Amino acid sequence: MNHSANNCLVFRSTAFNTSEPKEYFINDCCFGDDLARWLMVELRSKGYSTVGEPGQEDFGWYFTFEVEGVKHDAVIGRRPISDDGEGEWLCWIERTAGLFGSLAGRRKDIDPKAVQLIQSVLQSSPLISEVQVCFDHEL
Repeated sequence: MNHSANNCLVFRSTAFNTSEPKEYFINDCCFGDDLARWLMVELRSKGYSTVGEPGQEDFGWYFTFEVEGVKHDAVIGRRPISDDGEGEWLCWIERTAGLFGSLAGRRKDIDPKAVQLIQSVLQSSPLISEVQVCFDHEL
């Protein structure tokens, strides 16, 4: 595991909802539920396991997936980059750690293969463009 892994992906896509808040959103800007579900389907089609359904945060969504027996969370949000509605998607990877593990800093104990897997899914899709990998502190 690597405490200093590039754990974020920034990308563009117009294939997912970015304008119609759903009644179940915590906040009107909680887009990404359809993107999370799509990523889960893509991962399962490649033989990787995902856990349950996407969960909601106050800014977006997350889901759990497993790489080589280690569970990670993909956390997804969208940020505007212009006043005309243009924006980009953010996806950062954390290790699933629970409350005590999170307090001990285990969420940063990321297997680089988890980030590479999500990156490869995004880069292989015609629905996604401009995929960049970065550290979460660069966002």
